[in-house]
Amino acid sequence: MSDPNPILELRGVGKAYESFALRDVSFSLPRGYIMGLIGPNGAGKTTVIKMILALVRPDAGRIRVFGLDPTLEGEAVRARIGFVHENPVFHSALSAERAAAAVGPFYPTWDEAAFRSLAKEFGVPLSGKLKTLSHGTRTRFALAVALAHNADLLLLDEPSSGLDPAFRRGLLDRLAGVIEGGDTAVLFSSHITSDLDRVADYITFIQDGVLRISETKEEVLERHALVKGDVALLTEATRTLFVGIVTGDFGFVGLTADVEAVRDAFDGESFVVDPATLDDVVFYTGRTGPGGLRLHDHSV
Repeated sequence: MSDPNPILELRGVGKAYESFALRDVSFSLPRGYIMGLIGPNGAGKTTVIKMILALVRPDAGRIRVFGLDPTLEGEAVRARIGFVHENPVFHSALSAERAAAAVGPFYPTWDEAAFRSLAKEFGVPLSGKLKTLSHGTRTRFALAVALAHNADLLLLDEPSSGLDPAFRRGLLDRLAGVIEGGDTAVLFSSHITSDLDRVADYITFIQDGVLRISETKEEVLERHALVKGDVALLTEATRTLFVGIVTGDFGFVGLTADVEAVRDAFDGESFVVDPATLDDVVFYTGRTGPGGLRLHDHSV
């Protein structure tokens, strides 16, 4: 990414917990683009988002949002961010209308008319208490709030949870429209890789607290491929050509980031090469052994 003034930048960021550590995470997001943040549950995606919001302080590295340090200037940073969590938290005894009235003053650019229009479009009853609404409707309410103050950066942490496919598709179209002016950016954490296939410009992949990939979606898909063949083709040397391998009675399936090296190594042998999807990249990276069991698997 060549933007000299990215809207979001992380450099060497780390955070250690008792049973989990996020290590040396570096990526940047230019204005006018959507970045998909992907990885298994417990990979560290939510920790990254919490540090961007200054809800968690990093142990190492540097974070800049709009050129500001969120740890030192958190209020100024959060005022320009629209945030949606997979489990939206608002005062559940309040109606959607009163909850929005309580939240709006925190944003200098709050647009009450835009909020009401979005709430109507999203099917959110303003008079209904939040605790009586379904999870999906509370998420729609959170999206209406996040979109109603013309945020410079949208942080969406698994926002598709509880949303029906038709609404999800409309949301993706709206996100594509939000960035059209070139001033706003979106960091979209999701386990639904098909959503990111549609709208993401960049992909950042975190696994077990380690940054595996951060590049354009086209680069990710062009560079990775699935290779299928007989297990006998796997030697100590050829295994190093794969970032993940699943073996079984059928043979093996391996994910490679260097398909030409694989072709050279298997020259004259029988094997198949297929394009990899984002879902393949997430599933196979770091896997090894029968049935795709992964080394060092944990549920942090």
